[in-house]
Amino acid sequence: MLVHRNANRGMTPAMRFRIGLLLGFGLGYYLGTMAGRQRYEQINRMIRKAKGSDAYEVATDKAKAVVDLGVERAKDVVEDKFGHHNGEPSPAGPYTSSK
Repeated sequence: MLVHRNANRGMTPAMRFRIGLLLGFGLGYYLGTMAGRQRYEQINRMIRKAKGSDAYEVATDKAKAVVDLGVERAKDVVEDKFGHHNGEPSPAGPYTSSK
């Protein structure tokens, strides 16, 4: 009688995933350290160069404008929903329908 042995006997899929994840992190760390200080400094120079560009400045200004617009719209929605203006409740009260 032949008995086939299962190489994964006793290991659940979650355990195999964790082992693969640990091996992947270990390999990534090892390969990353091989790049060393020179590559780290090269990446930082590229980041500083990008931050100093006009395109970066334009993009950050546009992103700030979008966030500010979103905040203003959210304030308007809250004011419309609850009837608050400048922190003061409406004369009818915050939970009274205006219909």
